[in-house]
Amino acid sequence: MQNKLITTEKIRDFLHDGITIMFGGFMGCGTPAKIVNAIVQSGIKDITLIGNDTAFVDTGVGPLINNNQVKKVITSHIGTNRETGRRMIAGEMEVELVPQGTLAERIRSGGAGLGGVLTPTGVGTIVADGKQVLTINDREYLLELPLRADLAIIHAQKADYSGNLIYQYAARNFNPLIATAADTVIAQVDELVDVGQINPDAVMTPAALVDFIVSSND
Repeated sequence: MQNKLITTEKIRDFLHDGITIMFGGFMGCGTPAKIVNAIVQSGIKDITLIGNDTAFVDTGVGPLINNNQVKKVITSHIGTNRETGRRMIAGEMEVELVPQGTLAERIRSGGAGLGGVLTPTGVGTIVADGKQVLTINDREYLLELPLRADLAIIHAQKADYSGNLIYQYAARNFNPLIATAADTVIAQVDELVDVGQINPDAVMTPAALVDFIVSSND
């Protein structure tokens, strides 16, 4: 099996201005802090971020926003990060707010190669502005388009060197989804074990979806 372990410095090879990055986790839990720091240190700009929330100013993807590297965020929640809200109101950064379930389904659609998802959520509200509305069995649905990214960054609790991943508790949020919907997937891993030491039934994201891993401890 291929050893997918790389150094943190190698992450820079996959970064460029204008990149679209999906990130896993919920309120920073499950978002790979070491990878985020590498992106901060790279100095790239005009990033589009896609993920559930922007956590806090100094956690999750907050440092990227605070460092003025982000052009746009597609997310379901920004209330805990005052800097996201400030930049949105000031017109310094675009924020596309998407209902959480719709966001998950748009990412799932992107990973599955689908043309979109139909949902009644947002019909008759500003969420529907500019979107196609379809009537099926006398009920209206919004056509929500799929989301994909250039890079997905993941935080796993355990992995083998081929990239089979296990998450811990709430850190599982969004991580398995985004692993399917990006051109390149890099996982930060807290515990690395040899291939064969993870029960196949315990694998949450299979190695086939993971391009590279970095150790939290190197």
